[in-house]
Amino acid sequence: MIITSKQRSRLKGLAMSLDPVFQIGKDSISPELTQGIREVLEKRELIKIHVLKNCDDDKKELAQTLAERTGSIVVQVIGSMIVLFKYQNDSDKRKIELD
Repeated sequence: MIITSKQRSRLKGLAMSLDPVFQIGKDSISPELTQGIREVLEKRELIKIHVLKNCDDDKKELAQTLAERTGSIVVQVIGSMIVLFKYQNDSDKRKIELD
């Protein structure tokens, strides 16, 4: 799934008001974390993840790995925050429409 810069900009704006749903610490990405993110993305479509200071991994690489494992898109990595987006599978339940 590819999004345009206009769509990415809209998602960034929507993400500004969100609170982080998950935190990634020294244990980095576990299968349980990946599954939890996948489940929340199914419900919310757009989420923020906070990367703690004790995580030694590169934030951009973490974001890319999470996106691949959850089937989502990296909207942005800014500071210690990762923003991911994934369309709701059921088009009737979609909360965010990108045109």
